[in-house]
Amino acid sequence: MYKPGPQNLITDVEGISVGQAEDQGVRTGTTVLYCPSSVTGGVDVRGGGPGLRDVEVLSPENLVGRADAVVLSGGSVFGLAAGDGVAKVLSKQNVGLKFTESMPAVPIVVGAILFDLVNGGDKDWDMNTPYHDLGIDALVDAQKRNGDAFPLGNYGAGLGARSGNKEGGLGSASLDLGEGLIVGALVAVNSVGSVYMPDGKTFWAQPFSYGDEIGGQKANPDQEPVMQPIPDDAKLRGMTPGTNTTIGVIATSAKLTTAECKRIAMMAHDGFARAIRPVHTLSDGDTIFCISGGTKEIPEGPARSSWLSEIGSAAADTMARAVARGVYEAQK
Repeated sequence: MYKPGPQNLITDVEGISVGQAEDQGVRTGTTVLYCPSSVTGGVDVRGGGPGLRDVEVLSPENLVGRADAVVLSGGSVFGLAAGDGVAKVLSKQNVGLKFTESMPAVPIVVGAILFDLVNGGDKDWDMNTPYHDLGIDALVDAQKRNGDAFPLGNYGAGLGARSGNKEGGLGSASLDLGEGLIVGALVAVNSVGSVYMPDGKTFWAQPFSYGDEIGGQKANPDQEPVMQPIPDDAKLRGMTPGTNTTIGVIATSAKLTTAECKRIAMMAHDGFARAIRPVHTLSDGDTIFCISGGTKEIPEGPARSSWLSEIGSAAADTMARAVARGVYEAQK
């Protein structure tokens, strides 16, 4: 029987660690997924207003195809500085590419940001935004945790997030497919769309939930028909494009290529669609990374496509659960 991993977090995938840092006054934060051994990765962008760092290195046609860390941050364009802080620390730790002994290590730090600049926090930061230091602090936290559990909801990149017209947050979940194959999801939910069905309380992702991860929520047999294209608790009317965004990471213990990671990231966006309505709008910058940090070999030849399809389907379901869980934890 399929079930969540021991922590029901993305860190159930061996070899990765997650750390977080927040600035309560600014109402913003940063989440860092650290990969001590460097991992193969891919990325897929579906939103109309993305903010990204160094993602072209994960394109299958390009050279690197790997990452040492993935940074999810609040702060809109200012939040991209979190990746600079992470890169500086990793370089000092001699993590990254080196072509000669005398040159500094060049870490591959990819990332995405969400817009949280109008959430009531103090953004009067003059020339010194907090994000460089938040990136450093989140990396230090990740390295201290060393794969252990991390908090969900109003933490890291989820601190200042909004989902529809309600509180958003940071979510995570995992699924153990057996035989050493695990899929995990991490997401910061700051969506234009609503995560709730028309009754305003049942999560769209409820059919995919496990146990009490969203409070043991059950289906509502009296649910109203879905007729309204834009739910009342979405925040689309009058929005400026690019002022939201749901950003996330899929991790798997399967040993994949960069192109295969890209395909899994593409399929994982179905998890956004299962959990958020509407999604992938012009006012979102929806982005999903996929990293393959494990050593689980999957068959070559014709059978490989079936394995990849199962991993991608599991990624979508797990991402849907993570979205609902992030909002649930933030609103508890």
